[in-house]
Amino acid sequence: MVIQWFPGHMAKAKREVQEKLKLVDFVIELVDARAPYSSQNPLLQQILNQKPKMMVLMKKDLADPEMTNRWLAHFAEQGMMAIAVDVNQRQDIQHVIMTAKEMAREKMERLQKKGVRPRPARAMIIGIPNVGKSTLINRLAQKKIAKTGNKPGVTKNQQWIKVKKDFELLDTPGILWPKFEEEMVGLRLAAIGTIKDQLLPKEDVAAFIIQYMQTVYPDKLQERYDITAAQSEMVVVFEAIGSKRGCLEAGGSVNYEKTAEVILQDIRSGHFGELTLEQPNETV
Repeated sequence: MVIQWFPGHMAKAKREVQEKLKLVDFVIELVDARAPYSSQNPLLQQILNQKPKMMVLMKKDLADPEMTNRWLAHFAEQGMMAIAVDVNQRQDIQHVIMTAKEMAREKMERLQKKGVRPRPARAMIIGIPNVGKSTLINRLAQKKIAKTGNKPGVTKNQQWIKVKKDFELLDTPGILWPKFEEEMVGLRLAAIGTIKDQLLPKEDVAAFIIQYMQTVYPDKLQERYDITAAQSEMVVVFEAIGSKRGCLEAGGSVNYEKTAEVILQDIRSGHFGELTLEQPNETV
């Protein structure tokens, strides 16, 4: 299955990223800590032109801490600077600032040696929709500058944001790539709410979540729904969850779409606890 999705404003944003890249010293790419591989945009990797990059794993409070550490080690093995962030933790915000300053230090020293007047380091902040970009920017700037919202596509234009005197950020709209060749990538992004619910059947996404949790997090699944890994028939699983959560139609039959919505809401709201939907050795 190939999922195609490339609205006009995303094509425009891609062109603008290419045009503005020469203005920045390095790039900060945000990914979702629950799906660090799937939430990277391969389209952006193609246009970054070897710019130094910091990878920020967002929403670490919703992700499996052990798996997050494995992902950080994985990126470090690839020679990439990577940190994990909970935007509600002040020390994590400071970690972003200090890491950004360190990344820009060598470039700033070179400019000074050439006699260029000192200036703030400049970074472009990029990422796919709904990864938490605007919220992080507001925390870094310590005021509400970027619009936030728990849905894809809130940021529509580029803007420069000052972060104290340390560096300046160029915000960009979230950009998806033209199509997802890998079905699992689409399912993971749909599960965490990165792509719009209309792109994939909710029941398919919910079934993916259940099957993944039966394999990796059976205890969390049983605690939430009293469902075991042995219950492999998805119709039976949906019936059990729908009955338990009151997703019923007139006459008492289970409404599968409402049941799927409950499952999606539970994973996006963190009701299962901390979990990650992919592992470093599992790229598809």
